[in-house]
Amino acid sequence: MVDWRIAVAIDAVAWVLFGVVIGRYQARRSVERVGRLGPFTAMSAREYGGEWYRRALKIERWKDRLPDAGTWFGGLSKRHLPSVADGGWPRFAVECLRAERTHLAMFAVLPLFALWNPPVIFVGNVFFAIVANLPCLIVARFNRARVMNLLSRKRGLA
Repeated sequence: MVDWRIAVAIDAVAWVLFGVVIGRYQARRSVERVGRLGPFTAMSAREYGGEWYRRALKIERWKDRLPDAGTWFGGLSKRHLPSVADGGWPRFAVECLRAERTHLAMFAVLPLFALWNPPVIFVGNVFFAIVANLPCLIVARFNRARVMNLLSRKRGLA
C-alpha cells in the first residue's frame, strides 16, 4: 500500500478522471442505446410516478440543490423539460436514464480504489461515492418515474 497522502491524491485524480470518462461516454451514447432498460435501471411498481420518493425521501425539499452536469458533454439539461423539438417528455426520460447510468457506473468503479488504498481510506472512498452519486441517482430516478407516469397517462388518453 502507498502512503495515505499519495493515496488520497491518487483518489482525487481518479474520481475526476472516472467522472469525465464515464460522463463523456454516456453523453456520446445514442438515445436508442441509452433508452434500453437493464437490471439496475428497471423501476419497481413502488417507484412508478415518484410518490414513494416524495413520501419517504422528501425529495422535493432538496433535489433542486444538486448540480446538473447533463450539458457538460453535449447532453440536455434536466433542470427543465426539453422542448418538443428536442424530444419533449420521452427525451427527458432518456436523459434521466442516462444520468442514472452515469452515477451507477461511478459506483461500479469503486472496487478499483481498493487496489491502492489502505482499508480506512477505501471506506472513505465508499462514503464519498455514496455522498457524491446517490442523491443524483435518486433524483434522476424520481424525475424519470414522474415523466414515465405522465407519458403513460398521455398514451391512455390518446
